Amino acid sequence: MKFVIQRDELMNSVQHVMKAVSSRTTIPILTGIKVEAGEEGIKLTGSDSDISIESFIPREEDGIVYVEQIEQGSVVLQAKYFPDIVRKLPEKTVEIEADEHLKVTIRSGGSEFHLNGQDAQEYPQLPQLHTEDSFELPTDLLKNLIKQTVFAVSTVETRPILTGVNMKVEEGHLNFIATDSHRLASRRIPLDEANSQVRFSSVVIPGKSLIELNKILEGSEDSIQISVTENQVLFRTRHLYFLSRLLDGNYPETSRLIPEQSKTIVHSATKELLQSIDRASLLAKESKNNVVRLMTKENNQVEISSNSPEVGNVTEDVAAQSIDGEELKISFSAKYMMDALKAIDNDQVRIEFTGAMRPFIIRPIEDDQILQLILPVRTY
Repeated sequence: MKFVIQRDELMNSVQHVMKAVSSRTTIPILTGIKVEAGEEGIKLTGSDSDISIESFIPREEDGIVYVEQIEQGSVVLQAKYFPDIVRKLPEKTVEIEADEHLKVTIRSGGSEFHLNGQDAQEYPQLPQLHTEDSFELPTDLLKNLIKQTVFAVSTVETRPILTGVNMKVEEGHLNFIATDSHRLASRRIPLDEANSQVRFSSVVIPGKSLIELNKILEGSEDSIQISVTENQVLFRTRHLYFLSRLLDGNYPETSRLIPEQSKTIVHSATKELLQSIDRASLLAKESKNNVVRLMTKENNQVEISSNSPEVGNVTEDVAAQSIDGEELKISFSAKYMMDALKAIDNDQVRIEFTGAMRPFIIRPIEDDQILQLILPVRTY
């Protein structure tokens, strides 16, 4: 195997596949990166058997040559060393060559590294998913769906199913839902005609997989194809193949958590409310839940406060656009509230309360496709 490649392109692909490489895997060869040189270009693969990522660098695209002098072949390189070597090479091009004894030479400028490779035949084959259940979304829309939900997955393993995001299709809509049982984040989008034949009803994708996918994807209007089977989901773009296992088990029915009616409705500017809660949380760091309080007042004023006996207290009035309904005092986690407000891409929010000890919901004004729900904390 031999090829000459643009270093920046190689580094980009290496960083992508490294997100799937783990030093803690039980299969030793998976601690490496598989490099394959083919007629069309170079393919890199990383996997920890939960997530597998393939990144492809074409020989030439849009008139730009990325790879030259390709002699076909494959080898597995040690992920512990290869990325650092590529990052620190002196020139813009890199020559990589492997002989029949899997001795790999990496040359750039006056620099020359020799690494021991491993046999690519021993690297597990990634499954090629063939499924009827495929649909396409614009990449930037998928990134939004992930950003607006994945932060609410559970980080504790006591209920493994809650460490994932529930992706389900119902009534012509695609829903992403995440909850850790103290809060819930959901976003739904209508599926267009081309995607209306999707048959799967509900799968749960590990939150970690979606976080890594989101880091790799570049926000663009190019399509990403999503394919679902019984135990795996595949995200595929022109040069990227991202495969993740799905979580086993039934995701809890979350729709019954969402209150049907509300007793107090606050319309507020998202940014002002977020900044006020952020300031109040500065003195709430000592308490386990980082609790702040919200109280409605006359003249469309909302008081945000926090009190930490050892540290001090803070109060701040925020002008709301409007407050309708009963007076309210409620306490909640500042972190949860800030996460929810950051996930809402809208200047104005509508917060619907049903009492001091009932879950409340936050939505952008005039958009019911994004919903954040938070359980309050008992302090009064």
